[in-house]
Amino acid sequence: MPKLNGKTAVITGGTVGMAFTTARLFAEEGAHVIITGRRRDKLDEAVATIGRNATGVQGDVSNLEDLDRVVETVTERSGRVDVLFASAGNHTFDEPLGAVTEKSFDEVFDVNVRGTFFTVQKLLPLMTDGASIILNGSAAAVQGSPGSTVYAASKAALRSFARTWTTDLKERRIRVNVLSPGAIRTPSFETLPSQFKSQALAAIPAGRLGTEADVATTALFLASAESSYITGAELPVDGGLTQV
Repeated sequence: MPKLNGKTAVITGGTVGMAFTTARLFAEEGAHVIITGRRRDKLDEAVATIGRNATGVQGDVSNLEDLDRVVETVTERSGRVDVLFASAGNHTFDEPLGAVTEKSFDEVFDVNVRGTFFTVQKLLPLMTDGASIILNGSAAAVQGSPGSTVYAASKAALRSFARTWTTDLKERRIRVNVLSPGAIRTPSFETLPSQFKSQALAAIPAGRLGTEADVATTALFLASAESSYITGAELPVDGGLTQV
């Protein structure tokens, strides 16, 4: 039987990369997926590719009115959320402390921290008891890589969210976990400087970059009943990068 048969899953930032691959896998496993994205053309393309088990909502998670439209769509579609993968994110690399501007700081924290917080808060009334919340973290949160000061801090905040929300929501048996990818071969990764990519690959004990499928199958595990005794945890998907 499909692992998410009959479930409703919301995936933010689900039009490209890891989140899109996860959305497609969730749909294959029986879930109806509701994905968000800022660009209408990319959103329509993603929904068409996933097929009949997908619904798209255009919007930016840092905009609370856009999040209200997500709530409205879920209410009209099924009235429930069984799985939430808060994946929408923004990043800056090669921006050392002295180069950070108010604008660049806000662009990262507004999406990664504020957007994640209010995504969960607004969808919480629709979540079923025993639902699974997955926050998309990063290996950067536990490293001290130069130039990643704002991005790393924003992802570290998600780790803290998972801890406190786990205790806040324990009466409803809602599980909250962080999935923390390392170097994953995604469209955005390919835009990074070649030196950064080479250094990242050299540091991975597994000897290869991760794939979007590596992340998607881990998200499926955290979304399904197979991980029913796992909550408040961080699960690295980084080829051992932060573990040895």
